[in-house]
Amino acid sequence: MSTAWTRKDLLTIRELDRAEIELILDTARTFKDLLARRVKKSSSLEGRTVVNLFVEPSTRTRTSFELAATRLDADVVSIDSASSSFRKGETLKDTGQVLEAMKADFVILRHSAAGAPQFLAERLRAHIINAGDGAHEHPTQALLDAFTMRERLAGRRDWKDLHVVICGDILFSRVARSNVWALTKLGARVTLVGPTTLVPEIFAELGVNVAHDFDSVLPDADVIMLLRIQHERQQRSFFPPSANTSPSSA
Repeated sequence: MSTAWTRKDLLTIRELDRAEIELILDTARTFKDLLARRVKKSSSLEGRTVVNLFVEPSTRTRTSFELAATRLDADVVSIDSASSSFRKGETLKDTGQVLEAMKADFVILRHSAAGAPQFLAERLRAHIINAGDGAHEHPTQALLDAFTMRERLAGRRDWKDLHVVICGDILFSRVARSNVWALTKLGARVTLVGPTTLVPEIFAELGVNVAHDFDSVLPDADVIMLLRIQHERQQRSFFPPSANTSPSSA
């Protein structure tokens, strides 16, 4: 088990072990204290340059990274696809090489293609943080969810009796995938619930329970996570005909 952070990048939850996840959660707790100060500043990233490269649109994730980097005293540059050379046909590799030449220290990448952060991480010396790649993973969101649960549950370290129910569009949700990896690694029991079209039985291979009746799992849940429907990734309707009339099918 790891006792210190030795990775160059943060790309997925799947590749982390429990000790690495807990190290991040413990570190986040110390930085949370910044929010209670009148001057919300730390010099932890002084002299470093953080580039937010958001090829896929975002409001909350992008703003969170911008605020975090600013409060840690980094120089922050934000780029989106609408105002970048992506509109002129520049590739992700080309953009990465430009950022490398400009000596960026961190690149926060959000992209619609699964594997895009891994692609950049293999080609740049800069540290790459995955802010969501297609329907693959969203590791920082899962870490935030785990941190929130631990805070609300009075800093509990033993997750083995915790039952987390994740409800909604599991099939297309990168947040669900990252949360499944994080929560099971921490020892929690996880149940995925939704219509069979959005929660196929194959998810049971990840070591979680699969259910299709929300009412049946609600009484035993300690935490309930509700996910939105990922319309932008669906090419057709994934709701069964009964979904419009039966709350349990949602």
